Amino acid sequence: MSLTPSLNERASRLADVMAQNASFLKVAVTQSQTGTRLIDCGINIDGGLQAGLAMARVCLAGMADVSLTPGDIAGFPGVTVQVATDHPVAACLASQYAGWAISVGDNFAMGSGPMRAHYAKEPLFNEIPYRETAQAVVGCLETRQPPDRSVLQHIADALKLPPAKVTLLIAPASSQAGNLQVVARSLETALHKLHTLKFDLKQIVSGFGSAPLPPVANKEAQAIGRTNDAILYGGRVVLWVRADDDQLAEIGPKVPSTASKDHGEPFADILSRAGHDFYKIDPMLFSPAMIVFHNLKTGKTHGFGRMEPEVLLRSFFA
Repeated sequence: MSLTPSLNERASRLADVMAQNASFLKVAVTQSQTGTRLIDCGINIDGGLQAGLAMARVCLAGMADVSLTPGDIAGFPGVTVQVATDHPVAACLASQYAGWAISVGDNFAMGSGPMRAHYAKEPLFNEIPYRETAQAVVGCLETRQPPDRSVLQHIADALKLPPAKVTLLIAPASSQAGNLQVVARSLETALHKLHTLKFDLKQIVSGFGSAPLPPVANKEAQAIGRTNDAILYGGRVVLWVRADDDQLAEIGPKVPSTASKDHGEPFADILSRAGHDFYKIDPMLFSPAMIVFHNLKTGKTHGFGRMEPEVLLRSFFA
């Protein structure tokens, strides 16, 4: 499917605006020796909430609205990260999903953002119609260390583009911006779960997701735990679909994190039990706490899952 402007064109415009407003956003813009533009949102600079919102919007290729609203964490005042889009598959799966494993020597990062639609080597792109050929690309890396020359050259070579045609937004989960952009993935996790369950994604018309913004952890492992918990135990997703009600009733209970045998404990504890090996964790865990389907075909609504405020308290206030 061809989008005009393309995902990368939309994201490039947003990245340009970030660069032009670097001081306001508390981000740092540099050019690497290879020519790649790096926008540091939280490694060697503070970043902040606005940088996190901007980073999330770039990850979604400008195809979704991202906002902050007052929230509640088991009775305590909090902040909720909300995402709304009428283009959920393009925004979340073709762009935002961290599906590109980038490994160079001892350096490893998961790549997200619309550069993935240009790279398009993930099996997912054989099943969604959003491959594109871009003149310049934008991506995001969740990392504590700025990518070195070898990593940047590896990315450019994989994309078959000059390094100067690549823009990368970088931040760790243990930063305000990185924390926020990860939690902005509540809707994406639901779509990815539905894709895993072989739900026909063409039936999804619009999507809305929300999750509580955790306190920023000072250690990356704790930050990863908290951001996962925000979605697993506090994420709420609403989808507008055109589908058969019997199909929704059958697949619905399998979508929320409650469907997983690993559900019920803070993610840090689950990861510790798994020997810090993500691949030993039940993949069915990675989904929001609750999901609601509004069926535009029949006018009926189906809801599944439950919130776990006590688990959030243990995670966020530890």
